[in-house]
Amino acid sequence: MNNLIEKYNVPVPRYTSYPTVPNWDNEKFDKESYLIRLESGFSTANREGLSIYIHLPYCESLCTYCGCNTRITVNHKVEKPYIDAVLREWELVKMHFTGKPKIREIHLGGGTPTFFSADHLIRLIDGITKDSHVADEASFSFEAHPANTTYEHLEKLRRAGFDRLSLGIQDFDLKVQKAINRRQTTADVQRVVTEARELGYRSINFDLIYGLPFQTPETTAKTVEEVLQMRPDRIAYYSYAHVPWMRPGQRAYSESDLPGPKLKLELFMGGREQLLEGGYRAIGFDHFALPEDQLYKAFSDGRMHRNFMGFSELKTPYQIGLGVSSISDIGNGFAQNAKAVEPYIEKVNRNEIPIVKGHLHTDSDSYIRKHILNLTCRLNTSWAYGSSEEQVYMRSRIRQLKPLEADGLVQLKLDGLVVTEMGQHFIRQICAVFDRDYIPAQTSKRYAQGI
Repeated sequence: MNNLIEKYNVPVPRYTSYPTVPNWDNEKFDKESYLIRLESGFSTANREGLSIYIHLPYCESLCTYCGCNTRITVNHKVEKPYIDAVLREWELVKMHFTGKPKIREIHLGGGTPTFFSADHLIRLIDGITKDSHVADEASFSFEAHPANTTYEHLEKLRRAGFDRLSLGIQDFDLKVQKAINRRQTTADVQRVVTEARELGYRSINFDLIYGLPFQTPETTAKTVEEVLQMRPDRIAYYSYAHVPWMRPGQRAYSESDLPGPKLKLELFMGGREQLLEGGYRAIGFDHFALPEDQLYKAFSDGRMHRNFMGFSELKTPYQIGLGVSSISDIGNGFAQNAKAVEPYIEKVNRNEIPIVKGHLHTDSDSYIRKHILNLTCRLNTSWAYGSSEEQVYMRSRIRQLKPLEADGLVQLKLDGLVVTEMGQHFIRQICAVFDRDYIPAQTSKRYAQGI
């Protein structure tokens, strides 16, 4: 295993999308062409329903490990004008719909959505669902900071249709929490979990991170042990991405404080073993779920999907992103909003959809994306029935796959491949073989290390 770590520990994308954001063809992107695609595909997409992601960027303090788009402030007067802007953006987007939107999923991300008062969040959701049809099987979720999520948040959002929440735990060790400026106690987390379950939330996710400063096998084992006692329905066990050239907050600690690649893998493998022994099932390459959870059922049935929010039990044709820096995915195109709050609000107040960049998919983008999704979500893929162009391209990758097969990471079939158990630890490196734009020599300042 150590030899494989040394060989494959290179900067590589996380593949929440394809093409990855750094490889979007922004020069050829045309906002009006994107909106034409959005409008022309709406009726078909709306039969299944839309997913809506809303980015709420505000946090009261900076978590130094964080790679999200955030705005740090203790001034809660920013809440109302920001929600006004999001609701106005939704109205502008709806002008390009050819019918009444059917909402199948809403997710509030951040930042810290629970920075906002419960009443402001309800006003936001009421404004989104007004004049829309909410699907019978709709599922609403939000990300929460255990230290500032109140019973009022949980109760009012539950009445508004929210049935899932994700708690950003990361680590319970006090030394680690101090280094990453993320403070919450086990009591904070247990309170939120207990209240959410009493209110009828059907799925609770914990986010954990391995590879943070000062983590050791002993401290991470203790964190996972405490997590197992609370028994969340899902656990995302992410690899810390150290990209201080992109996120200056990560310079709050030294690289010498971080676990090296071998120790980092030991942290993951140790936590993984604890979770499996605790009754969780491994899905994807960094997620775990209880057998009765819907995400595990979607994985078992081959229905699990991956998008900008990670792994999902739902796959909707359109994911509409609202709010600063949000990304929309309409199947054959991506579009991203302005990344800073002030330009975003200014554009919306000028009745302008605040898109600043994007990518319009080509045929090759679409079939490569399909195979990368197959690998990340189903751990196999086949190109036996693809177009002639697709088959030629996929077969052209076989020479690069041979070394991975020799290392026991994949099993090559006549017109496809299967990821082995060992290969699941290197799934991003396997996907990179099919990535037309991935050039190892150009990735050092684009992506975090693969391990």
